[in-house]
Amino acid sequence: MRHRNKKGKLGRTSAHREALLSNLAASLIMNGRITTTVAKTKALRSVAEKLITLGKKQDINARRQAAAILKDKRAVKKLFSEIGPQFDSRNGGYTRIIRMGQRTGDGAPMAILELVS
Repeated sequence: MRHRNKKGKLGRTSAHREALLSNLAASLIMNGRITTTVAKTKALRSVAEKLITLGKKQDINARRQAAAILKDKRAVKKLFSEIGPQFDSRNGGYTRIIRMGQRTGDGAPMAILELVS
């Protein structure tokens, strides 16, 4: 039974999946918008929302928790200096998924994940 198991495996081992989501989250924070497959955007959305919630807290423990997930000092700095204060008055729903159609090479459904402004 898979009750309460929300995470998709994305065809990867747990370490590879963790690294993938970390890199995608850092790219989303640095650029504000990324284009990837629908499955990856759905998996990344929960990670990104939790990171932005940490960015709103502005304390050292939240910064350390975010650094453990992101592993990119520039992304952590931007998360706490720009993105966290930007969403300070918002209670969730920091990201938006926009479906784009299919990728030409293999027909995978593509989507844009962007930060709501």
